[in-house]
Amino acid sequence: MLIQPWSAEFDDYLHDESRTRGTADSISFPRTEDELRAVLRDLRPTAVPITVQGARTGLAAGAVPEGGHVLNLSRMNRCLGLRQDASGAFYLRVQPGLVLSELRKYLSAKAFPMDGWDEASRAAAARLAEAPEQMFPTDPTETSATLGGMAACNASGARSYRYGAMRDHVHALRLVLADGDVLALERGACRARGRTLELTTEGGHRMCVQLPAYQMPHAKNASGYFAADDMDAVDLVIGSDGTLGVISELELELMPAPSVIWGVSCFFACEDQAVEATVAARGRLRHAAALEYFDPAALDILRRARAAGSAFAALPELPASFGCCLFVEIQAPSEDEAMADVARLASVVEAAGGEPCDSWVARTAVDRETLRFFRHAVPESVNMLIDERRRTEPTITKLGSDMSVPDERLADVIALYRSTLAEAGLESAAWGHIGNNHLHVNILPRTRDEFLRGKELFERWARAVTEMGGAVSAEHGVGKIKRSFLAVMYGEEALAQMARLKLAFDPAAQLGRGNLIDVKMIETSLSGFYHSGEEGVA
Repeated sequence: MLIQPWSAEFDDYLHDESRTRGTADSISFPRTEDELRAVLRDLRPTAVPITVQGARTGLAAGAVPEGGHVLNLSRMNRCLGLRQDASGAFYLRVQPGLVLSELRKYLSAKAFPMDGWDEASRAAAARLAEAPEQMFPTDPTETSATLGGMAACNASGARSYRYGAMRDHVHALRLVLADGDVLALERGACRARGRTLELTTEGGHRMCVQLPAYQMPHAKNASGYFAADDMDAVDLVIGSDGTLGVISELELELMPAPSVIWGVSCFFACEDQAVEATVAARGRLRHAAALEYFDPAALDILRRARAAGSAFAALPELPASFGCCLFVEIQAPSEDEAMADVARLASVVEAAGGEPCDSWVARTAVDRETLRFFRHAVPESVNMLIDERRRTEPTITKLGSDMSVPDERLADVIALYRSTLAEAGLESAAWGHIGNNHLHVNILPRTRDEFLRGKELFERWARAVTEMGGAVSAEHGVGKIKRSFLAVMYGEEALAQMARLKLAFDPAAQLGRGNLIDVKMIETSLSGFYHSGEEGVA
């Protein structure tokens, strides 16, 4: 039986990394597209709400159910085939439950589990084994994330500075609709005419969809449905937070891995110096793949975690003179070119007031792993701190921002964060993708009052970032936690347009209930949708 009634053994599937907890009545774990379609067809007559899950590593509660059915895709985790095009590029087909870390192991070994592969895919695998090592560049912090989940929220991570987000590396996909029908989409095969998108399912159903009219910001963005004139249909599905359909298959474009990967941690006495160095590095470095930042509070948390022992005792010691850190990953075709970039970076650091001799340079795999542990220890330490505080105040959670602005507003948005946090008297720590003007400012409440004041501050930031031409969600998606920010960023009429678009794909509003769009907005749109009598048109 594919659909199982809820019991205590499934309670772990009621939450994700946002620490938000939901409820559900049933759950399923399909292994194939046919099983997935069968589940959706069985649930269709009663219009049961359906929440799609992968590994539940998300931070926006998109995988947290609000009643109904949990459709967990973690067992749809196979590699399905491989091809090579005329230019020599490789394309790998995968199920959505494949975990990123497993994909990386397969690519590093140049070997895949090939059960069920056809002869053409096996021949392509033989050619890949003889080719330079390939990589998939999207690099979220959680390598335990599934590829389907990464597509659902348009994940990015540190290397998005060079390679962009998940959307840029998905060539094709299969989307199972709420009625079990399928849309097969390949990049370049179906484009909108202006803001009108016409689609035909494998079952022969024709859809004419009106895309939202809003203009997206010129900044890193994962806020709501992708909408642009003459856009590719693939781009609409990426970042749709499981609200339009269920991704059953992805075709990923691979690329040759860089010959040289070095990491450099540059330390500064104050934040202004790090910001100045970031701006200069963007213009001078030729091979930077990532520009990451850790503020003074983040370094202090690491110092305390190291002093407390346990797993964090292996962290490198941070002298008191190290006020904040700019981490640069250099990916170059040769060591000579990497060394030239390191020399440029040293001059950037010195010009900004730092000491190049204080920098840590990681050239070997072991050294890079040490710096990776250093970077990932920051969010882990913060989560541990909040979990400890929740023992005495269980109603609080960490409040993590995910906002971005255009290049010219980096200093402005950091000044906004600092002044408003000081005014509110709230503890915080910030880190993240400063190269994309995208910092994760984490408010660390001790009490329920501080938690509520932090949420109010986030609303204030959403308005200010929007006025700067930025995005309220840059990489985590919107899910349930940040849907109120979309009204700030796009306006109520835009949300109504988003609701109508959703209903064109999912007329009973079963999928991703509560993600992106408030249920009341969906209900209002449902009334007008059925009054028009035209399913498939929005």
